Amino acid sequence: MDEAEFEARVQDAFLQLPEVYRKACEGVAVRSQSLPSSETLRALEIEDPMGLLGLYHGVSLTQKSVFDVAGMPDTVLIYHLPILAYAEEKGLAVNDVIKHVLIHEIGHHFGFSDDDMEAIEVRGREE
Repeated sequence: MDEAEFEARVQDAFLQLPEVYRKACEGVAVRSQSLPSSETLRALEIEDPMGLLGLYHGVSLTQKSVFDVAGMPDTVLIYHLPILAYAEEKGLAVNDVIKHVLIHEIGHHFGFSDDDMEAIEVRGREE
């Protein structure tokens, strides 16, 4: 799958989210990249670029203030090649992985930690 088709699937996954969540993400750039940058990998202490499927870069809603100076827009990055590899390795549909990673990264925008989101997923599987 080429980068343009992947980007289109990322945008489609975003548009499929309930409107309330899309509205809460106004001002957040959602985009894809082939791989995480070397700077990102160093900052996160990740050696294998295929080990990062997505990233939220910004200040969560729980930490924002009306007094903050406007800076770079918050961004959700979805990584093309790691997601393709992960989907193939796990036997999952690419669109399902994109949606899962997108929701996870948007969760960080809302202020959820990785542990919070794992607990939510576990509860969802138990119900």
